[in-house]
Amino acid sequence: MDGLPFLPGNTFTDPTKGKYHRSQTLGYNNGYAQQKRPEVGIGGVPIPYNQLSEKELDELANFNPTLTYGQTKQAPPEDFIPAHVAWDKKVLRFYAYYKQTVHESPQEFYRVRPVVIYYYLEDDSIAVVEPVRENSGMPQGKLIKRQRPQHFTEKVFYITDCDKFTSDFLESEGIVVNPVDQIPEDPYLATRTKAAEIKKYNTPSSFDKLKQFIELDRRVLRFYCVWDDRDAMFGEMRPFILHYYLVDDTMEVREVHKPNDGRDPFPVLIGRHKVPKNRSSVPSTYPSISMELTSHEVKEYFTPRDFSLSETMYIYGRKFLVYDADNFTKAFYYKNFGITEFKPVDVEQRSKPLPKMEFAPYNGLGTLEDSLQSCLSLIPQPPKKDFIKMMENDHKVLRFEAILDSVKPEDSGRRFIISYRLADDMITIYEPPVRNSGIIGGKFLERTRIAKPGSSPDKPVFYGPDDMHIGSVIHIFNHRFVITNADEYVLKYMEDHPQQFSASTIETIRNTLGANEPKQESIKAAPMRVTRESGDLEKLVNEVKGQVKKIAITGKHRIDELFLRYDTNRSGYIDKSKLRDMCKAISLPLDDDVMNALVCQITSNPEGQISLEEFRQFFEAA
Repeated sequence: MDGLPFLPGNTFTDPTKGKYHRSQTLGYNNGYAQQKRPEVGIGGVPIPYNQLSEKELDELANFNPTLTYGQTKQAPPEDFIPAHVAWDKKVLRFYAYYKQTVHESPQEFYRVRPVVIYYYLEDDSIAVVEPVRENSGMPQGKLIKRQRPQHFTEKVFYITDCDKFTSDFLESEGIVVNPVDQIPEDPYLATRTKAAEIKKYNTPSSFDKLKQFIELDRRVLRFYCVWDDRDAMFGEMRPFILHYYLVDDTMEVREVHKPNDGRDPFPVLIGRHKVPKNRSSVPSTYPSISMELTSHEVKEYFTPRDFSLSETMYIYGRKFLVYDADNFTKAFYYKNFGITEFKPVDVEQRSKPLPKMEFAPYNGLGTLEDSLQSCLSLIPQPPKKDFIKMMENDHKVLRFEAILDSVKPEDSGRRFIISYRLADDMITIYEPPVRNSGIIGGKFLERTRIAKPGSSPDKPVFYGPDDMHIGSVIHIFNHRFVITNADEYVLKYMEDHPQQFSASTIETIRNTLGANEPKQESIKAAPMRVTRESGDLEKLVNEVKGQVKKIAITGKHRIDELFLRYDTNRSGYIDKSKLRDMCKAISLPLDDDVMNALVCQITSNPEGQISLEEFRQFFEAA
């Protein structure tokens, strides 16, 4: 039956056939589905014709045998370059436009909107961008993002031009490029452009407002004047500046303010406008209560001819005396009116000087600084103090002996002790009591700062340490004190601080103290040793801590400043000698055994080096 032709009547059913499925025509290669030829027929029946692949069929179709030299060698195929590499960053750019119909506006029927079409050769995608126009009032930019659209149904783009790269590419592909076409003009934008153009006019020869604006713009006449209002109660002569604008014949009057003139800082007295010469020259029937004056009612306004130096003008009932003008104004009057003489008027003598604040004389109640603060502000503030000076010179007192210089016989022989505190420059006077003298001794003057005679209350000059020398006379509240002697500490302090005192002052103190010293025999005495009992050393250390506590140094930054003052080499430590100098500065001379016991309580360092943290703990625990 296999040899029978496949004709009607020659087909028979095979009763032994049990499979009727078809062979697969899809296969997978490297994970991708591909079409393939079926290898067997329906039910697994072999296909009678030759089963060749497409590649083998192509080789047989292209085979060209030669008898003489055999088959020619086929040229190797070119390297395969993917499209995303070959056409990367190669874009065709076309210039086009489309028309948008406008239904709501009576001024336009359609708009011409130019666009740029970008064709990306890499993946055959298209992007349409509309260039942004200023003040167009329409959203512009990207109309169609980069994509591969199938067709356009909303907008019809008409291509008018392309760039050179696009035209060269199309010609290389055999595409004929049509001539360039022009984008039609938008009727509405053309109307707006025409309306925005600068209009040009031919100014007539006669003077008009437009010519006045062109020639006299930014040209202003400036006059210096004063308003003399001294005839009224509490009136005065006030300076002003009058500006006359030539461009529109308007004027304004501006105030001239001075520091502490007692007036609100309003810059303009009369605002810029055309000022009439006589505002009241209007008919009595005019309803001025409800209507403003216009050019129909006021006929005469101020012009440059009405201004002249040393003349008084009445502007809205105010008397203004013009006493000077600037150089531009003088040149304008010389050029237009032929005026050559411009002599300014001296108005300084006519004006009353402003009163100055005067301090009341010192009444002796309280300190001079407190009384001055009540004059400077409504709510008196405490005077500022020099805390650094107070901390450095704490417990430093210069003591002098003085006698009272008086014509009264009962005051002869009275001795006083003047104590000068270096911390706050205050002076205390104490009179030692003398038996059977008839004068009660004690405190003669509380500590206060004493001003020198003749110094003004606003800038007082106080007595200082350099004014205290042997033979000097100190005037204290109508009392004259003559310094006759001084303490040894005064000489030591002056020698340690020679830059604060004159050489004559130090010499007088040295000569006086040297004459008062008793003559000592040249006997070499052995150093005195103090024998201490048990418990005395601990009491002395506690006494030193108590004196340190009285300094009242609070705040870590102030303690650090005190530490850094004696840590001169910035090693972070101070030794026993620096601590001894610190104690001497607060009038605490210590023996060696007391100093060693104090250092042992502050630090555990065997060399006696005190760190910053141990220094803080010592002052906080004192």
